[in-house]
Amino acid sequence: MYVSELLAPILLEVADEFEKTIRDKNFFIELRRLQKEFLGRPTPLYFARRLSEKYGFRIYLKREDLVHGGAHKTNNTIGQGLLAKRMKKKELIAETGAGQHGVAVAMTGALFGMPVKIFMGEKDMARQAQNVDRMKMFGAEVIGVSGGSQSLKEAINSALRYWVSCVEKTYYVFGTVAGPHPFPKMVRFFQEIIGKETRRQIFKAEGRLPDYVFACVGGGSNAIGIFSAFLKDKSVRLLGAEAGGKGVKSDLHGATLSKGSIGCLHGAMSYVLQNEDGQICEAHSISAGLDYPGVGPEHAFLKENGRAKYIPVNDNEAIASFLEVTKTEGIMPALESSHALALLPKLRAKKGSIIVINLSGRGDKDISVVRSAINAQQPFAT
Repeated sequence: MYVSELLAPILLEVADEFEKTIRDKNFFIELRRLQKEFLGRPTPLYFARRLSEKYGFRIYLKREDLVHGGAHKTNNTIGQGLLAKRMKKKELIAETGAGQHGVAVAMTGALFGMPVKIFMGEKDMARQAQNVDRMKMFGAEVIGVSGGSQSLKEAINSALRYWVSCVEKTYYVFGTVAGPHPFPKMVRFFQEIIGKETRRQIFKAEGRLPDYVFACVGGGSNAIGIFSAFLKDKSVRLLGAEAGGKGVKSDLHGATLSKGSIGCLHGAMSYVLQNEDGQICEAHSISAGLDYPGVGPEHAFLKENGRAKYIPVNDNEAIASFLEVTKTEGIMPALESSHALALLPKLRAKKGSIIVINLSGRGDKDISVVRSAINAQQPFAT
């Protein structure tokens, strides 16, 4: 916890209640019921036949886009929502970038009868207008943040400030495995179901573990969720796709783990994008969900010990993969997931290798962004 004395007691209270909660079997009974009946779990592990024929690998997609709400985010918000109820909190607040976490929190608030406030950068509100409308229809109040880059970093800042001012009644549903303890631990815990299901499913489909597991990495929750089940299996190579920005080599607006350095952001020590004076740089990605100048500290650890490798994917590559998978498999991936899919043409592996890619969300929210990129006549549109 790299936080002020105002936040530390709040976080310690949440951490203590979380540890008590995960030892309560009644909590798990309710959580599993909601995972099955509300979220629609387990999600399928889909064999992408045409994509496999094109690349010469056996490619499977973990269909988190089919979770209720359209992304993996609801796995976490349901768990934290139950925790908030146990703590007798009256209001949920959250930050959001691409809007999927905001939608998931708004849905959770509607399910549990709790008012919701969502903080969102005004730039992200413009490019993710559909998700803004969805949040409002679920009854949430969406608060635009106009400072700085008007994206996820500023949304988190505003949510933290609000939380400190009304902590007695409010629970902050943090959306990724970044931020101060206990958020990285809690969010990982609620996202581990992705990896547990995937491990069982790939054994059933292929009789063995995969050779590679791909996932996109912004803060890193969907990636740590699927990686968690394979961390001890050294035969499984873990690859994270970072937002590489516009693809300019000197660009310091993306690829936190590849180009960043160790620093503190939003209460955690990890890799961050910062200048030589330690000032946080503005991140850029065509994907609002990856537009963050930090990353979860566990991903920093996995990079440093070599267990996972993180590879930048630029905007053009992500758009090309979005279009390829949409037209080849009839599945429209989120732009976030498209970064993971864009690792396929970069991979040098033997034919027949088994690859599992976490399809973290669906792409209908990104249609207007993709259309604008195509209309701008970028090279991938030809």
